[in-house]
Amino acid sequence: MQVKQQMSILISQPKPETEKSPYFDLAKKFNVRLDFQPFIRVEGVSGKEFRKQKIDILSHSAVIFTSRNSVDHFFRVCEELKLKVSQDCKYFCITEAIALYLQKFILYRKRKVFYGADGSTKSLLEVMNKHRENEKFLFPCSDSQKKDIEEWLKSNKCDYATATLYRTVSNDVKELLTKNSYDIIVFFSPYGVRSLFENIPKFKQNGTHIAAFGPTTSATVEEFGLRLDVKAPSPQAPSMVAALEKYLVEMSTKK
Repeated sequence: MQVKQQMSILISQPKPETEKSPYFDLAKKFNVRLDFQPFIRVEGVSGKEFRKQKIDILSHSAVIFTSRNSVDHFFRVCEELKLKVSQDCKYFCITEAIALYLQKFILYRKRKVFYGADGSTKSLLEVMNKHRENEKFLFPCSDSQKKDIEEWLKSNKCDYATATLYRTVSNDVKELLTKNSYDIIVFFSPYGVRSLFENIPKFKQNGTHIAAFGPTTSATVEEFGLRLDVKAPSPQAPSMVAALEKYLVEMSTKK
């Protein structure tokens, strides 16, 4: 099945390293052109910068991770500062995938690694609530992290510190967006949406279709006054590729 007129889709992520990516299967099936360009990048805070926060990492008995970035930069800073984290340290992860990712850095033992049941902040906080007594939490995050976990720690009178270990920075995509007119732009984080308007403050959606992955990304799209056309995940489309395929089918039947 093909959409009659070739469409162009901008994916705001790096190009997949392998040709086996489902994105390329999608492009062939519907005869669409795909461009890949990250709208944002993550920059780590140096050990020298981190010292200014005056946080003693080793004095904390539990660490909260909400992304792979937070895991990577936590252990990077520890290595840079020559800090050896105690084997008794506990880790609270927002998803099982992030919990398993810890195996790159620690000897994985289930008794000290915990994660939420469904990948939501609510389920993570439920797990933390069961184990918060006598724990001193460290929350490694970015400079633009949502405040919900920090607010929970505060309201529950937990002993905690928030450590800014990395920052999200907008890439320069002005030339790409001014030289090309895309039928669909796909976003995967709220920061990507903000980057669009940092690059082109007067961006007008007009006939461009907007796709967003995740509830916070979708909410940010609408906060900026854009029309959200493709939303993932959903029961019918658990991945962005599945959501795009469903949308392209719907568009082809309307032609």
